[in-house]
Amino acid sequence: MAGLPEKEKLLRNFNRCANWEEKYLYIIELGQRLAPLDDAERTPAHRIQGCQSQVWIVMNPGENGVIEMRGDSDAAIVKGLIAVVFALYQQMTAQDIVNFDVRPWFEEMSLTQHLTPSRSQGLEAMIRAIRAKAADLS
Repeated sequence: MAGLPEKEKLLRNFNRCANWEEKYLYIIELGQRLAPLDDAERTPAHRIQGCQSQVWIVMNPGENGVIEMRGDSDAAIVKGLIAVVFALYQQMTAQDIVNFDVRPWFEEMSLTQHLTPSRSQGLEAMIRAIRAKAADLS
């Protein structure tokens, strides 16, 4: 996740976009920064249920208990949303992830208001799955 911006910079960059077309392009660009998953990681254990697109998220404890996250999707905008979520959770321990609510950040970005209902549901499914996996790792 080294290529993803810190939370505050993500918000600043997002708010600098002139319109929603630019914001969607920025989200897609963030998704392109994610490291690809190996085919071996695209397993049912890593697949996120509740997303219309196929989404895989892999979480492992790293140095100092910081959780390393990797993910992918078959849809560019969804892959970008994964990157947004990862940017918000980066440098956190499992317990930090469980305790941190990303929803206020989405509100600051006006993100959920501009997603289709199915994408909003998928985003919520991603957050629930990440927090559940973090709880298992803590």
